[in-house]
Amino acid sequence: MLPMGKTAVHLDHDVSDPAAPTISFDQFFAVDIRIGHHRQSRAVPGSAQASLQAVDRFRADARDKAVERPNCRPPEELVGQQVAGVVNFPPRQIGKFMSEVLTVGFPDQNGAVVLFSPDRPVPNGARLF
Repeated sequence: MLPMGKTAVHLDHDVSDPAAPTISFDQFFAVDIRIGHHRQSRAVPGSAQASLQAVDRFRADARDKAVERPNCRPPEELVGQQVAGVVNFPPRQIGKFMSEVLTVGFPDQNGAVVLFSPDRPVPNGARLF
């Protein structure tokens, strides 16, 4: 259960909040976080948030994934970048867009999303461990 006034979306997270409750390694490994590569990005019509849609390759054996990112950089700046995303959550409707990957990131000092990416290139589809 979430504390009073908190939402499941972590966009309102305060850096002074305590760490989340302890989880097992099995729970952590159940979340499949992979690296994907931006080949194309564009604005998402019908979303209430400032969001972007990108075509990424997160697994060599999977079809391209479309992902949604709130409050992010302009689409043209994302092309060519590798980012991490959760690939085993169910698809989620966001505006007129069906999001199939949850990209992960951190808020900057203004609350804008800074996407999580490796500090040097890794193979697309590589899994976080």
